[in-house]
Amino acid sequence: MAELVGAFGVPHMPNSPLSVRTEPRGELAQLFGMVRDHLDAVDPDFLVLFDTDHFATWYYEKLPVFAVGVAHETSGPGTDDWPGLTSFLNIPVAEALARHIYVCGLDHGFDLTLTEEFTVDHSVTVPLEMLNPAMERPFVPFWVNGIAPPLPLSRRVFAAGQMVRQAIDALPGDARVAVVASGAISGDIGGPHASPGGPGAPADEAWVRFAVECMRECKTNDLLNAATRERLQRAGNVTGEVLNWIALLGAVGERRPRQIEQQLRGGNAYAAWRWD
Repeated sequence: MAELVGAFGVPHMPNSPLSVRTEPRGELAQLFGMVRDHLDAVDPDFLVLFDTDHFATWYYEKLPVFAVGVAHETSGPGTDDWPGLTSFLNIPVAEALARHIYVCGLDHGFDLTLTEEFTVDHSVTVPLEMLNPAMERPFVPFWVNGIAPPLPLSRRVFAAGQMVRQAIDALPGDARVAVVASGAISGDIGGPHASPGGPGAPADEAWVRFAVECMRECKTNDLLNAATRERLQRAGNVTGEVLNWIALLGAVGERRPRQIEQQLRGGNAYAAWRWD
């Protein structure tokens, strides 16, 4: 059977590729590089990416709680026009694994949405470029609605991550699979709390400290109890992206990260769990 060999969490700020290229020894390059070193060390064949789509593939007229992309390949970041973003025309998708996860989800009581035609935005291309720059590892997009209220319950998202782990364990063959969480721990972009003249409000540093400490010390139940819709909203209008990390924790189980670093000012975390 297939094997889950690692789990990795990173943010997806659209200015990251340019920043890393401009300052290859800067903080951002070091943090992404740390996670990539851990990922390269376990050398997975496939990646399953827990992501919150930014109204690129999904919008209000069709906005699923959970969705899986099943295709041979995709492209992105579409209409994103941030300076320095890299465009990818042929991003390989692990089609057989994606379909297997979709069917396993149905078998476990998750009425997943499936799409066989989709593009991806910077929330996918940035973590893939930072961790998988040659795009040599096909991936599966597993979308979680972390952007449009009402958000799903954190425990249901955690259960979805557990289901993905069960699907990986049941996959025939000897594939090595890693899961990746894409998103912020706290963030507020263009919302009512935004600073005058700025793109957003400062991160909720208390929430970032709490969430990272829960992950560091494997206090998952404390995080699930605290990650209510109301608390996530108070931490910023894109703090729902932490649900991608909660899905990852469902796949990880009772295991502490090998390494986890936080950026309080940016509301971000960078983490790696390994099974070797």
